[in-house]
Amino acid sequence: MAVHENEKTLVRTLSTRLFEQVEHGLYIALALLLGATTLMALAGAAVSLWAGLGSWTVTNPIFVVIDRLLVVLMLIEILHTVHVSVRSGALTSEPFLVVGLIACIRRILVITLESSQAAGHGEMSHSDEILFRSSMIELGVLAVLVTVMVVSMYLLRRAHEAAPTSDPREKAPGDA
Repeated sequence: MAVHENEKTLVRTLSTRLFEQVEHGLYIALALLLGATTLMALAGAAVSLWAGLGSWTVTNPIFVVIDRLLVVLMLIEILHTVHVSVRSGALTSEPFLVVGLIACIRRILVITLESSQAAGHGEMSHSDEILFRSSMIELGVLAVLVTVMVVSMYLLRRAHEAAPTSDPREKAPGDA
């Protein structure tokens, strides 16, 4: 009977290791693809910046470059999340909040650019008014989202700081 239990334990251990190796391999493939995508997005931002230097008095190229750089920043944060997941073996929520925060800020910039271009024509048509109102509603929702994510990140960090250490021999700061 003990031999049968040892075989089950051995099979369980080997299958767990196999799944971990497959998971790590997939994370590495994902990291390589994300890295390549990030480099392409960064190169695209550099090309947009170079092209925008010719018309430096116009604000549109600035928004395009910032938009692309924020995409690069989002990709880097996702890559960091993959790295932390492989290293620790667990997903944490804070990197996803950072990516969400960057995405919200990116969208706020895009809406601001679109609204300023629509308002620059002088008198607004009916469709421009509808676009403006829907943009303001979206900006309000994004502002709430940004606030929720910032508060969530703050609370997560406070919870991590207040969490007891796993080693009882470690002393808390201020203990003598």
